Amino acid sequence: MKKYWFFVILLLLLTNASFAQKFGYVDSEFILSKVPAYNNAQKEIDKLSANWQKDIEGMYQNIDKMYKSYQAEEVLLTEEMKKKRQDEIVEKEKEVKEYQKKIFGFEGAVFKKRQELIKPVQDDVYDAIEKVAKKRQLQIVFDKSSDLVMLYTNPVHDYTEYVLEELGLASPEKNTPGARPTNANVETPGNQVQSQEDEVGASEEPATTTKQTPAARKPTSSKTPVKKSQAKKK
Repeated sequence: MKKYWFFVILLLLLTNASFAQKFGYVDSEFILSKVPAYNNAQKEIDKLSANWQKDIEGMYQNIDKMYKSYQAEEVLLTEEMKKKRQDEIVEKEKEVKEYQKKIFGFEGAVFKKRQELIKPVQDDVYDAIEKVAKKRQLQIVFDKSSDLVMLYTNPVHDYTEYVLEELGLASPEKNTPGARPTNANVETPGNQVQSQEDEVGASEEPATTTKQTPAARKPTSSKTPVKKSQAKKK
C-alpha cells in the first residue's frame, strides 16, 4: 500500500510541469553515515551489545555444566533429588531468558541506549532536511533509504548534498558521486529542470544511480541472542 501511494504521488508530481520543482529526495542512510556522532554512537551500542551477549553466553554455559553434572550423577540420585536438580536447571534457564529479554527485547537496555544516543542525531538530520526543504521550496521530500522503491531517480531532484551542507558535513573528498551516464544533462542537485524536450529524453534513458553512494549500514539490531540449552527431564 505504501508503494502504491508513493507512485500515485510521484505520478501526480511528474505530470504537472509547473510542479516539477516542488519535490526532491535524500538518502538518509548515507547522510547518517557521514555524521561522526552517529558512528560513535553506533560503535558504543555495538560494544555494549557484545558485552551483554558475552554475559548471556556465559550464563548458558553454566547451565550446560549443571546439566552435564546432572547426567553424570543421575544414576546415583533418588527420584526426589532428580526432580530437584531438574527444577534448578529449568529455573536457571528461565532466569537467563528473562535477562536476555530485559537486554535485547522490545524496549530493553539496547533499545533504550539506542534511543538515548542515536535519536538526537536523527533529529538533527531531520531538522536539516526540513530547513533544506523550506529553503528550496520543496513540498515533498522522499527518503531513498525507506521501503518505498524508487525505480528511477533523476539526480536533479537529489538534495542529499544540500542536507550535508546544512549539517556542515559537505566535502568533495568524502561525498563521492555515484556512476552516471555520459549523456546525463544534470550536473548538480537542485538545478533548474531543463526544457520539456530534455525532460522527455531523460525519462527514456536507462535508470541512473543517485548522486550519492550510500555507505551506511542500517541502525541495526543487536546480535542474535544465543540459543538456550534444553534441560531434559526424566
